[in-house]
Amino acid sequence: MQDLVTLGQRIRHFRNGGGMTLDQLGAAVGIAGSQLSLIENGRKEPRITLLARIASALGTDVGELLNDAPPNARAALEIELDRLQRSSAYESLGLPVVRPTRALSDETLSTIVGLNRELARRAREAIATPEEARRANTELRQHMRTLDNYLPDIEKLAEDTVRAVGHVTGALTHRSVSQMAKQLGFELVHVSDLPHSARSVTDLENGRIYLPPASIPGGHGLRSMALQAIAHRLLGHESPHSYADFLRQRLEINYFAAACLMPLTQSVEFLRAAKADHNIAVEDYRDAFGVTHEAAAIRLTNLATAHLDMQLHFLRVGGDGAVYKAYENDGLRLPLDVTGSTEGQIVCRQWSARQAFGHTNRTTEFYQYTDTPDGTFFDSTQTGTTAAEEFSITIGVPFAHSKWFRGRETTTRTTSRCPDKSCCMRPPADIAGRWSGKAWSSAKLHAHILSPLPSGTFPGVDDRELYEFLESHAAPEDEA
Repeated sequence: MQDLVTLGQRIRHFRNGGGMTLDQLGAAVGIAGSQLSLIENGRKEPRITLLARIASALGTDVGELLNDAPPNARAALEIELDRLQRSSAYESLGLPVVRPTRALSDETLSTIVGLNRELARRAREAIATPEEARRANTELRQHMRTLDNYLPDIEKLAEDTVRAVGHVTGALTHRSVSQMAKQLGFELVHVSDLPHSARSVTDLENGRIYLPPASIPGGHGLRSMALQAIAHRLLGHESPHSYADFLRQRLEINYFAAACLMPLTQSVEFLRAAKADHNIAVEDYRDAFGVTHEAAAIRLTNLATAHLDMQLHFLRVGGDGAVYKAYENDGLRLPLDVTGSTEGQIVCRQWSARQAFGHTNRTTEFYQYTDTPDGTFFDSTQTGTTAAEEFSITIGVPFAHSKWFRGRETTTRTTSRCPDKSCCMRPPADIAGRWSGKAWSSAKLHAHILSPLPSGTFPGVDDRELYEFLESHAAPEDEA
């Protein structure tokens, strides 16, 4: 639609420059002036044959009309106003659309556009609320469930990109990732002063992708961060206009990075061989491609249904039992709040995701069968720790698919009655009777509850800090 508005403005510009009225130009090209008005206002798309006749009558060519640059400053303001008034933020106000007629002065038009810009800016700030984030995240998770967590277009893009740098087998090297960036005109630069709220920063003007120091132990995350930055460019992402758009972009770049680190053809070949041996194990998949356990588990959710003909679920759960990430298409009933969101909800104490924390040997995966109201599930769980807390990563399948997995011989089995609160959420009646009213506890306050995301062009990233960082790193090059 925005291209049509620009096209219409350019036609009007040339028509006015030629001293022609709508009716005169319409008669010259064989259409009514009212139809030509719709085209000039961006409300109707002309056929290429008609566009050629218009260009001829105006003494120019089709390429000049299709130029995406506004013909003048006034037209640029009118185009921007049209875009701003089409936004959901403006439409939600229920106000009439302002049509920039000739009687509207440039000064008045500039004022109206400025007010709409501020409205749009404030709307972008508002999207960073926890409520909006949870709602958008839930909608995205539900959408990906309908796709079995599989995005074939990004799979192809990743395979083509990996193939273009000559990578054919094994773990993707840092050198290959650097070559990918170079093919897009970017250099990978490791710095120690990234904005605290940014994982990476891309300088579009100077062709640099800034990443954390290369000395990070293991360095697995650096490949992924670089690939995510590369994905933004390959996927043609623009500044997110909503929190949902931000989350969609983040999902797409994460998917691309994983599909490069664990390419489709190699991964499916590896996993099908493991399935044939009845020996699928996330730890083997992880080690074969040199990635983290979590990355391998999530990647398995991308490929299992589309290429291995099985349904499954994934969970990342904190030491307190709260869900950080979750996916399922196998019927496992995730804990949900009234909005349908699962992030932050507490999983059953009987699930493998929490039982694994009590496992003595945490260097190997923990296997368990769990009987639930929705059937029996087999789970493989690996625990880990961060500087802040411990967590668990779980991949699970319905009992019928457990035959394909390592650890299926386990005798560990629990029963979960959740969401029945008597299962594990309520204390036993005898203990509750003994201690009710006889104890007092001071709860921990999670600081992030009181800390809204910084408001900026990219949710969670401080614009001032970002731009000052770019300025400080660009200055030496510019001065040189």
